[in-house]
Amino acid sequence: MVGINEETTARWWATAAVGAGVIALCYGFARYAYGLFVPRFGETFGLTTVGVGVLGGLSTAGYGVGLLLSLRTATRSARGTVLLAGALAAAGLGLMAAAPNVAVFGAGIVLAGGSAGLVSPGVAQLIGETVGTRHRVRAQTWANTGTGLGLAASAFTPLLAFGWSSIWAGFAVLAAAMTVLAWRTLPRPPAAAEIFAPVHGLVPLVVNSVLIGATSAPYWTFSSSRLTATGLSPTAATWCWFTIGVAGLLGGLAGRAAERVGLRTANLVTWTLAAAGLALLALPRPGLPGALVSSALFGSTYMALTGLCILWAARLFPTRPARGVTWSFVGLGVGQTAASPLAGAAASGIGLAAVFGLAALVALAAWSQLDARLAPPASGPGG
Repeated sequence: MVGINEETTARWWATAAVGAGVIALCYGFARYAYGLFVPRFGETFGLTTVGVGVLGGLSTAGYGVGLLLSLRTATRSARGTVLLAGALAAAGLGLMAAAPNVAVFGAGIVLAGGSAGLVSPGVAQLIGETVGTRHRVRAQTWANTGTGLGLAASAFTPLLAFGWSSIWAGFAVLAAAMTVLAWRTLPRPPAAAEIFAPVHGLVPLVVNSVLIGATSAPYWTFSSSRLTATGLSPTAATWCWFTIGVAGLLGGLAGRAAERVGLRTANLVTWTLAAAGLALLALPRPGLPGALVSSALFGSTYMALTGLCILWAARLFPTRPARGVTWSFVGLGVGQTAASPLAGAAASGIGLAAVFGLAALVALAAWSQLDARLAPPASGPGG
């Protein structure tokens, strides 16, 4: 990387904050808020359970296409990729809000999902190109917490008195405003020479990401059902979703932790806390306190683990972090896509409590990183 501007580096916090804002819109609203409004969508479009699943699959498909596109776009124009992500989020949300039928609604879901696939590699690449090594680690992990911010901001929107289409139109306006703010404030990277170097150690990163996806999928998909089954009210479950988002902001501390104790140690400690959060939902009756603690542990560790993956990717690809981030998030998506139906099938046989117990045990498989061949690099130019 050449020519990083000192003035731009001094404003690393602004780049991280705006990046977090775009990520919040693309993930918290464009990708994940769909699940909060499924009952209303079902009433409007007459959706069956299968239809709900198909629409959710369209979001995942859009996300995957966005990730694949980011392999090219993020390294060519990181700033442009972030702006494209924001524009797709606004367009997708707006199309969903105005949809006269389920086909148009599905097209909006694809666009909205694509925004999430583009945004993380774009933000990671932009920070890698514009923020010096002194602040880069913190900038990457704080920007990544935008997902938690978006989850917290969207948590209570289903309780609003407005119709869902009005709420979705508001989401679209917010996404458009955030995109304009990003266009006006995000720095333009300096020209840099392309450096192509052989990369070793990508497989352990992808395996770690698949593990994150596989262990988080039961929580994203079934935690509300599990909490309701233990006697908690829907309002309490909403508070737990909000807690996931707020606690996710703590994931930004992962960068400082990695600087202090090393990436592998920070990763292993975070994985252990994640296992504890999953195990709490395996208890017969965790109650509201246990549910809130579980939500806090899940939100903070999920954001921390994905943030640490970004740092891991930046060490493998110091000049092109978007490439490593893309492969990491592909692994994350594969893990989630495979684990969700498996968890559902297992739940019908052994129950959700046992599913969460198994997920906690699987999370402890991360301790295999004590083997140096499976561990993240100890250091690297990328942070």
